[in-house]
Amino acid sequence: MESGEARPDLSEGDINLSARRSEWVEKNLDEKTRKLLAEDSRLFLHQSLSTPCLDVLAHCEGAHIENLQGRRLLDFHGNNVHQVGFSHPKVIEAVKTQLDELSFCTRRYTNLPAIELAATLCDLAPGDLGRVLFCPGGAGAMGMALKLARCATGRFKTISMWDSFHGASLDTISIGGEAFFREGMGPLLPGAEHVPPPDSYRCVWDCAGECNLKCADYIDYVLEKEGDVAAVIAETVRSTPFIPPPDYWQRVRAACDRHGALLILDEIPHCLGRTGRMFTCEHYGVVPDMVVIGKGLGGGIFPFAALIAREELNLAADKALGHYTHEKSPVACAAALATLEVIREENLLENAERVGQFALEKLRDLQRRHSLVGDVRGLGLLLGVELVRDRQSLERATEEAEEVMYQALARGLSFKLTMGNIITLTPSLTVTEEEVTEAVGILDECLELVG
Repeated sequence: MESGEARPDLSEGDINLSARRSEWVEKNLDEKTRKLLAEDSRLFLHQSLSTPCLDVLAHCEGAHIENLQGRRLLDFHGNNVHQVGFSHPKVIEAVKTQLDELSFCTRRYTNLPAIELAATLCDLAPGDLGRVLFCPGGAGAMGMALKLARCATGRFKTISMWDSFHGASLDTISIGGEAFFREGMGPLLPGAEHVPPPDSYRCVWDCAGECNLKCADYIDYVLEKEGDVAAVIAETVRSTPFIPPPDYWQRVRAACDRHGALLILDEIPHCLGRTGRMFTCEHYGVVPDMVVIGKGLGGGIFPFAALIAREELNLAADKALGHYTHEKSPVACAAALATLEVIREENLLENAERVGQFALEKLRDLQRRHSLVGDVRGLGLLLGVELVRDRQSLERATEEAEEVMYQALARGLSFKLTMGNIITLTPSLTVTEEEVTEAVGILDECLELVG
């Protein structure tokens, strides 16, 4: 299988680099760029979803990326790091200033930006989430949460979702639910149990869009039968996206409390406002025992993540939960503080909610006019368009989705395919209605061509 080839269980595919890649590169890129891509492919270890690459970037700003040829694309992917847009001047200024003041913090020391960021996140977090740990990436933060859950409960079993993604490290693919990452990796973490996700479009209990919360009740059932589960771990809203019904998390929270399990919510891709709230769990009126955030926390510049936990979970002082060299990076913390300030000053939560609803209506219009579109769903600026060959059988239109993606790239729109057939749209939270209209117009043209 060539790097990134579309397949039904592919849900973290940045770009489907299939056999069409060579044709696309030859047709759309100049000789200089093609030579650079060949050199990149020669030097880097090849891995799916990464190398070989599709293009060479030279600039990014706001909602756009730009390649070496000066061609701009609306980036409705952004690896979910660009909540405040690429190259926000306030974030860049904060980074430059911090570099002159304190560029690194040796372990066993702290610094002012780290303390201020910790206090700010604890103030913003819902309920009694009041203790933090930082680390360079989301998978690392999830690993810290797993360790803390074991320390707190004396148990090691977990319940997580099929089709979920929590990172690509060995521990996170164990709790993750994608065969694409798990296959061929040998023994994974013991005790990692899985349950179906709250996906009403493809519900295993045939709820036909009218969720009866059997998916939540099944978690309660498994917790009772296992009897010694440390934690239920899940993305509050899956990035496909799966949007759980309003009462889903309340019921899961109650089940965890009944059976002595912790609730750990992964909000790495959509924390800090993508769904219209600072934390996605605020939509459901539920407070987890731990929440993991990342990606956009570094302002689209620095890899940075955080674990935020309840006060009573501060009980592992004799353990190394993270022990990361850059866990209190003053430069990363300065970038995060500037990011939070931009979100507040520019009213990006409100913009995500308003423009997200505008986008959802535009996409539903596409669904009415294109039979290839089986479902449209979203929350704020986390949007999904599922392509199917038949709306009754729900057969995934994977080849068609890939063709739509390449046609869109040629017309100036970049996005991610998840599960092989779902167009996932996650623009900057600074995106305007005009930019959404342009993006949907490109999709409309591509769907017409492919359908």
